[in-house]
Amino acid sequence: MQPTGYRQSAADRLDATFAALADPTRRAILARLCEGEASVTELAEPFDMSQPAISKHLKVLERAGLVARSREAQRRPVRVEVKPIAEASAWLDEYRRTLEANFARLDTLLESLKAERGIRPRHHQARRRPARRRKD
Repeated sequence: MQPTGYRQSAADRLDATFAALADPTRRAILARLCEGEASVTELAEPFDMSQPAISKHLKVLERAGLVARSREAQRRPVRVEVKPIAEASAWLDEYRRTLEANFARLDTLLESLKAERGIRPRHHQARRRPARRRKD
């Protein structure tokens, strides 16, 4: 990861995003920020950790571009940034489409192999259990 201010490639930004999202505390912080901006104190409330520990998590999120801080007089609210999440989502969607296409081709191949061998497609039906014998 490069220091803030340097230009990062798309791959570097994606790496930083996924690295930041790997931690459950940071994911919880992002989930809270999706409801609206908050101060470090407000973000620290639900966690059993100090404000400096939350600040360290925020720095990781900030370096990944997932959050930004602004200044309102004495207050420094933190807000979520959407662009890195949208980039990660687009990357995942690309792989999802590729995998779905691969599975569709595999289904087609399996069906053609079954047809060549004269195997009828199975219908997923619940198997009937044999009737129990009554003990008299």
